[in-house]
Amino acid sequence: MGQMVSDDKFEEQAARDGGIIKNGREILFQAFNWESNKHNWWNKLEEKVADLAESGFTSAWLPPPTQSLSREGYLPQNLYCLDSCYGSLSELKSLLHKMNEHNLRAMADVVINHRIGTTQGSNGMYNRYDGIPISWDEHAVTSCSGGKGNKSTGDNFDGVPNIDHTQTFVRKDIIEWLIWLRRSVGFQDFRFDFTKGYAAKFVKEYIEESKPLFAVGEYWDSCEYSPPDYRLNYNQDNHRQRIINWIDSTGGLCAAFDFTTKGILQEAVKGELWRLRDPGGKPPGVMGWWPSRSVTFIENHDTGSTQGHWPFPSDHIMEGYAYILTHPGIPAVFYDHFYDQGSSLHDEIAKLMQIRKCQDIHSRSSVKILEAKSDLYSAIIDEKLCMKIGDGSWCPSEPEWRLAASGDRYAVWHK
Repeated sequence: MGQMVSDDKFEEQAARDGGIIKNGREILFQAFNWESNKHNWWNKLEEKVADLAESGFTSAWLPPPTQSLSREGYLPQNLYCLDSCYGSLSELKSLLHKMNEHNLRAMADVVINHRIGTTQGSNGMYNRYDGIPISWDEHAVTSCSGGKGNKSTGDNFDGVPNIDHTQTFVRKDIIEWLIWLRRSVGFQDFRFDFTKGYAAKFVKEYIEESKPLFAVGEYWDSCEYSPPDYRLNYNQDNHRQRIINWIDSTGGLCAAFDFTTKGILQEAVKGELWRLRDPGGKPPGVMGWWPSRSVTFIENHDTGSTQGHWPFPSDHIMEGYAYILTHPGIPAVFYDHFYDQGSSLHDEIAKLMQIRKCQDIHSRSSVKILEAKSDLYSAIIDEKLCMKIGDGSWCPSEPEWRLAASGDRYAVWHK
């Protein structure tokens, strides 16, 4: 059995240092895809704020706001320049103001594993930052990526200068910038990009010092598959344990995207729903071991959109949402599913969100799994909500359960 972590040991520190909102009733919205940079995005999103708030989202994860060498924002250079391919600083501030009016928090995509230089260093690489704010020299760049700093504390992001977080001056500058994003720009939450690239203790320090209301990290690790056909292994305990260990190393201050649940769920819906019960009778992802720190999702800008690195089967999307929106953890909904695939999908997702809220299902809700076989998964959550997904027909036997929502291969009941 893997290490199951008690929420309680971290709650006091999390409340003191920021990082996790305690009530566990969050629903996140990923407010972009890989093509959003081409569409005057801040203005476009502003038109959707009222609908997002009314639907029940508590926080919207925005794409990286800084000036970047790549249009999508993931190769940042001048961290204090917030004119980007998504729009101007004034358009961003207008969007954040509108979000604030509607009590919808703005989550900044914090890309601090790597940074593109402005001038060449001694080895010919662009790893000096002359002429812009935070004007570091080569000592801010890890030795593994061509700089004069220390060895990286994580995986290398190839082809670009990786930031050396062991340097005190680097951390001081990053903390000042994060505080500026919070206090001056108006972001309230943080999403940390590519957190495998630097030690989790630095994320802990950044959260303690900048005090976001909520923070989540992208610790994207490969699930385990077995040759010869590379079918997903039933047991992904090692995979979820690595994510749990990362969360633990942030002092429990940062949640993590539940890549384990995504990997299992997208195979399970193809007629292998037995995967959704682990050997201990619990949900098989991070959600099953540390639900209050698990951000569940079925797609993002990397796995889906026009990149499609690890896509959820498109004809099973509502089964995916019927699972994550009725279960513990902190569910996240992807822009494309809410706005780009017709009003029916938007309304079905919004209906499940409404049921979650009305039945007060939260990140620590209890799950009793009733069935988990090839064509059927059913569970009772907090004794208040009952659900099924899959081709198999099933409904609860007790008469007090009333059908609340149903659609293609899913149904939800409440008392």
